[in-house]
Amino acid sequence: MVRWSKIVMCLCLASFAFLCAADNVFDYGANFDFVRHVLTMDTTFRDPVIMGRAVATPWLWHAFYWLIIAGEAGTALFLALGSWSMAHARHASAAAFQRAKHWAIAGALTGFLVWFFGFMVVGGEWFAMWQSRIWNGQEGAFRFYLTIVAVLIFVNQRDGDNAD
Repeated sequence: MVRWSKIVMCLCLASFAFLCAADNVFDYGANFDFVRHVLTMDTTFRDPVIMGRAVATPWLWHAFYWLIIAGEAGTALFLALGSWSMAHARHASAAAFQRAKHWAIAGALTGFLVWFFGFMVVGGEWFAMWQSRIWNGQEGAFRFYLTIVAVLIFVNQRDGDNAD
């Protein structure tokens, strides 16, 4: 049951990341506005010390947005591969099952980079997203990366040979 739990949790995270990426592609404008406002810093306190960080170049807004989408898609792909790899190794030895986790770990790392580094560090601190009452995605990003980290900790725990 422990091994199945790890597989299913990774599949759930993969599904979430896939839906994030798909929503951003198919409803491009909705979240593109979010990225544009964060990068232009137009709803921050407009502190002259940090306003030099603002990005006013439209092609860069799109580039940042596609980087987010690629990160979400990569997260989904790696976690799905990790689930598949672990599912195939579910009856194998503990060492083989541990080796099968590498894609899941890569997926969790990718998701952490998107939602922690991308949204908290770059968006939140560099572009002062925390100052915006309208375009602040830190609370949502916190829920996402905290869930990813929790699953990563559980998945990375060593399994015994009789883990099923």
